[in-house]
Amino acid sequence: MEVHLSPSTVSGTARAPPSKSYTHRAILAAGYSDEATIYDALDSADPRATQRAVTAFGGDVTTVGDDGALRITGFDGTPYVPDDVIDCGNSGTTMRLVTATAALADGLTVLTGDDSLRSRPQGPLLAALSDLDACAESTRNNGQAPLVVGDSLDGGTVAIPGDISSQYISALLMAGAVTDEGIELELTTDLKSAPYVDITLEVLDDFGVTAEPVGTNGEDGVRSAGADGFVVEGGQEYAPAGGEYHVPGDFSSMSYLLAAGAVAAADGRSVVVEGARPSAQGDSAIVEVLDRMGADISWDKAAGEITVSRSSLSGTTVDVGNTPDLLPTIAVLGAVADGDTVIENCEHVRYKETDRVSAMATELETLGASVTEEQATLTIHGDDSELAGATVQGYHDHRVIMSLAVAGLVADGDTTVTGADHVAVSFPNFFDVLSELGAAIDRSE
Repeated sequence: MEVHLSPSTVSGTARAPPSKSYTHRAILAAGYSDEATIYDALDSADPRATQRAVTAFGGDVTTVGDDGALRITGFDGTPYVPDDVIDCGNSGTTMRLVTATAALADGLTVLTGDDSLRSRPQGPLLAALSDLDACAESTRNNGQAPLVVGDSLDGGTVAIPGDISSQYISALLMAGAVTDEGIELELTTDLKSAPYVDITLEVLDDFGVTAEPVGTNGEDGVRSAGADGFVVEGGQEYAPAGGEYHVPGDFSSMSYLLAAGAVAAADGRSVVVEGARPSAQGDSAIVEVLDRMGADISWDKAAGEITVSRSSLSGTTVDVGNTPDLLPTIAVLGAVADGDTVIENCEHVRYKETDRVSAMATELETLGASVTEEQATLTIHGDDSELAGATVQGYHDHRVIMSLAVAGLVADGDTTVTGADHVAVSFPNFFDVLSELGAAIDRSE
């Protein structure tokens, strides 16, 4: 699907979808449990992949009630060997989290995914599982899916890098809680995307499981920041209070709506985003980034509402080591702002659904932005940028697509974004929400 956007103003109230990160972890945590009901879960392609994995391991996922809650009968800490290959689709989170689950089974599981997922790095997680005496192999011996994993992980102590994917750490912590020995992780490099591990720790705690960072100073309010490692004791049981769990709203998805308000809100009007209650999500940093850029933005944390109006933005410097998913949004803001916006510490953002650093540099230049791309830094020169409508590629990447759509609101002329149906990964009704706020959008197959 292609979407065609014309210059538009936006205003009104919108609600971003539930958090994809929390939804994945809650579904799998419920799978590790005897039974749990998940409320407000994101219904999109990636979390459905995690549901399929839980079912393959012997669980059962049923939608109940008018609100679409998920009643999950779990495999109670002991996953079955699946009858068939587990297809994780495009969901890297699913593959990494359930790779460790598969290591617990008394037999072998084969995990695969689409072309993009089969090109993403899994080697450090496979190496860690192998060091823990599980079977963990890449069928092509290149550290990429398809993967073959199993042979009854017992736990132990293992070293793993922290700068490639925080999902490796999350996967081992979730599985380690139900091993006999527990797992102690020693980080060989600094941890990137630490808030995502904090999300895992928060979900584990809500399910009655204890896991802790080791040697952390908790800098910047991030519990896992500066950690030397993590430890989770074995023999624990997953059991949320009252048998239920509620998923919070997603700040990664909110970032596109907030950016739209900051660059394109109608005169004297605002965009109000609901569902913004505080949580461990690092991407709530988008509020602080917009504030530093000069946006007229306020966050009523008690009500869970963020209000933003169109503002004259100024460039800033942002380290996305802990917030990689914000890079596309910040890059678009930089193309509209005065001065330079420097996005630092972003090399790990090259290993997402696509190389998002290169993708945003290429497509913003297509729209008329002036960009300097380096291996770990992306600089957008706002003073030398003048956005003009063009056809831009979405790279089958939901975050690239949504950020480019925001740019299309303020580009001079019509903008076409290809592959727009891939927003289904995290924000299936994104273009409906944007249209309801006043954006001029047409769609074509």
